[in-house]
Amino acid sequence: MSFDVICFDCDSTLSTIEGIDELAKRVGLGEEMSRLTDAAMNGEVLLEAVYEQRLALIRPDRLSIDWLADLYIEQIVDGVKEVFETLAAAGKQLHIISGGLRQAILPLARVLGLPETQVHAVDIYFNEDGSYCDYDQNSPLARSGGKAEICRRLLKSQGSLVMIGDGKTDMEAKQAGAVVIGFGGVVDRLVVREQADVYCTEPSLVSVLAYIL
Repeated sequence: MSFDVICFDCDSTLSTIEGIDELAKRVGLGEEMSRLTDAAMNGEVLLEAVYEQRLALIRPDRLSIDWLADLYIEQIVDGVKEVFETLAAAGKQLHIISGGLRQAILPLARVLGLPETQVHAVDIYFNEDGSYCDYDQNSPLARSGGKAEICRRLLKSQGSLVMIGDGKTDMEAKQAGAVVIGFGGVVDRLVVREQADVYCTEPSLVSVLAYIL
């Protein structure tokens, strides 16, 4: 199969961490938050049921978002840079589609040579002193079905699209007519194994190239 548009989830796909869980650990709420994240990624609860709740508990400030941005880069999944370089050289249009916080993901995107316009994630807002204010409550990516919405928009202007990710929310891209590759190299989720069109368990992201070029 060959695709015009190639989309990647971020957490547990491009980076080995779950950003929201790392922010939670930083304020002593790690275990509680991991349970909520897992429930959403395994499809046990709707994303919107936990999204606001998690941020209201953590209240991440600007400093913690900068810290998380560094961590995303530090914990990059093996083979990610090679994958992005290979696909860019082949003239593919690359996007990150994530339910994570956009300001924390943008520096990783820059490392991978991706323009900001090709990063779809949830904006976070701060007060003047850098403390947490709110997040973009209108973002489709803060609710279930959001990744399918973004894929639909991208498919309007292009031909074929593939979504690569590790969670139940990534499987929703199929609703938009996308092919979905489940990446189990960081976290192996049964729901993804069952629903993905293709499933990769290798720890290196390079394993997906065989299916998208």
